[in-house]
Amino acid sequence: MKAQTIDPQEVAYYERLSTQWWDKQGKFWPLHRLNELRVQYLKDQICLHYGRPSENDKPLAGLNILDIGCGGGILSESMGVLGANVHGIDVVEKSISVARQHSKQKGILIDYELISVEDLIERERKYDIVLNMEVVEHVLDLRLFVSACAKLVTDDGIMFVATINRNFLSWLFAIVGAEYILRWLPRGTHSWRKFVQPGELQILLGQNGLAVNSSVGVSVNPLTRRFSLCQRLAVNYMLSACPVRQV
Repeated sequence: MKAQTIDPQEVAYYERLSTQWWDKQGKFWPLHRLNELRVQYLKDQICLHYGRPSENDKPLAGLNILDIGCGGGILSESMGVLGANVHGIDVVEKSISVARQHSKQKGILIDYELISVEDLIERERKYDIVLNMEVVEHVLDLRLFVSACAKLVTDDGIMFVATINRNFLSWLFAIVGAEYILRWLPRGTHSWRKFVQPGELQILLGQNGLAVNSSVGVSVNPLTRRFSLCQRLAVNYMLSACPVRQV
């Protein structure tokens, strides 16, 4: 039997919330706010990687992007608007249904599919950009998941990972603060033990032929609810990694 990284409890959790993906005032409002920030970051980093002018109307035109754990399609649509060919995958059937319906309404062509990363690698297809945004802290087997994702990046491609550090501050802010005090997220959204420290992630990526070339922290102002980039990786952070070139 083939090993899988899917956590049934996570699938059930997002099945229950799937109808709320595009409610910007609902339970996913932090993701919509965060998306505005990360799209600009991703666009700039991708254009830098491929030597493209980021100010163009469609700066990602012709690039093939895989959005792993695409949910309702919030990030997938943003990448599609920038001109990329986007393949959004998820293991939650209701989320894929919502994503397909919303992109159709908006007239944005996205290829959404209900499939796991483990099943996708059997096609031996590779992508210029692999997006792993807020996914690694939800999988059952992190080592297997990272290994599978690494196989999907082209030799000159790039992978982006966004997740939450595992330390006292992340427990205090991401769990206690966000879920229990401020109630920005539903209780049970995250499990602290699944959070991943940057060093751990860098080692896993390195073991699978990917070298981290940039990292940045993400902070949020609890009063204004504004997200911004920062130098500290203490809680939320994003990083990019590229295949190590063989000499």
